[in-house]
Amino acid sequence: MSARRNIGIYLFPEVEVLDFAGPFEVFTTAARVCMRMSPSAEPPFQVFSVAESSALVRARAGLRITPDHAFGEHPKIDVLVVPGGVIDAELAKPSVLQWVSDCAADAELVASVCTGAFILAKAEVLVSGKVTTHWEDQAQLAEMFPALQVVSGPRWVEQENMFTSAGISAGIDMSLHLVSRLWSEQLAILTARQMDYRWERSSA
Repeated sequence: MSARRNIGIYLFPEVEVLDFAGPFEVFTTAARVCMRMSPSAEPPFQVFSVAESSALVRARAGLRITPDHAFGEHPKIDVLVVPGGVIDAELAKPSVLQWVSDCAADAELVASVCTGAFILAKAEVLVSGKVTTHWEDQAQLAEMFPALQVVSGPRWVEQENMFTSAGISAGIDMSLHLVSRLWSEQLAILTARQMDYRWERSSA
């Protein structure tokens, strides 16, 4: 156990809903469960979303989200979560790539869900070693970034302080692992139980 961490989740147009909502649910549920056990203690996680601007973000399939913060206006991010979705436009935005790079450099942990790995790689946050992404995009990730060792099978891949998860729902499994690493395995288990979720711990 340690001090409270700020969990910053990046939002962008055409982001995959469960890619960001899954980690959001895990960390906020973990904070709620922890507070039940220790009502007088500080919650272990503060979770917020960050987008390029404060304007509404339309996620994949049309869900509209209001970001909590815009670039340059958010608290320090201890754990940066970069979800996936339709990421072609994000890969072509220097401002986005610079923000991701800067936040990752200051963060304790950096994690991607699904095709969020492409954003981390394009921002030169992921430069080598084992990574994963959605099964449908693994070949393209390996082709675009040949220095990466793209693996299939595990729900997430851990590389020092960098975490990449497979497609969509795998981000929930990875986030539960992050709760275990940042706070305790007991809290991760209780969080999964509260969510009525069967936690798959397959990693590489």
